Amino acid sequence: MFASPQFVSAAYALAAVVAWGTSDFLGGYATRRANAFLFTTIVNLGGLLLVAMLATVSHVNFLSGRSAVWALVGGASGGAALAIFYRALSSGRMGLTAPVAAVLGAGIPTLFAIATQGLPGRIPILGFGFAAIGLWLITRSEDGNTPDGIGAAVLAGIGFAGFYLCIHKAGEGSAFWMATLTRAGGLIITALIVVLQRNFRDITAAGVRWGVLTGCIDSLGTILFVRASQTGRLDEAVVISSLYPAVTVLLARLVLKEHFTRWRFVGLLAALAAVPMIAAQ
Repeated sequence: MFASPQFVSAAYALAAVVAWGTSDFLGGYATRRANAFLFTTIVNLGGLLLVAMLATVSHVNFLSGRSAVWALVGGASGGAALAIFYRALSSGRMGLTAPVAAVLGAGIPTLFAIATQGLPGRIPILGFGFAAIGLWLITRSEDGNTPDGIGAAVLAGIGFAGFYLCIHKAGEGSAFWMATLTRAGGLIITALIVVLQRNFRDITAAGVRWGVLTGCIDSLGTILFVRASQTGRLDEAVVISSLYPAVTVLLARLVLKEHFTRWRFVGLLAALAAVPMIAAQ
């Protein structure tokens, strides 16, 4: 008895959730002991080697010039955002910063879609309400101070949004080559920042190994998401895979023993609920 296409697509998307959530946790944890941009350069290099190999052995056609440029620009935006995101995860609480970046990363492209294509349905609009409530509860000061890492999480979310918008502009093409060029764009921007910082040693040999592993897992998540969209409905794949911050939050709670106040926990749940709502267009 064969599984239905909907079940196969959902399985791929859920696997992408685990991969992306795990890679974010590993990246945030590893950058507590390494320079965020240097570590992300290693992440991009490891991911690039994996997806470039897959693109080569798959013998698929390369992208058009226009699509390649948009993919590179998107990769640069996403690469810088990933480094900032890792820094946010390492300097603050993962359970608070991950949902903030995820909500902004999903919300800004939706605002762009509203401006260019009209209002979305009721569920995305409801998601904006949940996002606003969640962000306020997470970031509001309970002791006179804003939680560490929130500002960086906001910048990361804006960068992730730029990545999604550029990939949208890149249009159709090979997912393997798209992933390869986005990784290349991310590698270029993070390596350039490392050169400008002249910081080449702020990472251990173990950090390099964790960086390569994180990059491969993150790229695996991208491939799984592509397979989810190819075997089922794109909107369903997006809704399910956008739950990846829940894995980061869960790992932070189980491994790092992070604790939240009651209202921040409510804000966390609202922010997590807002992500699939906003993506459900």
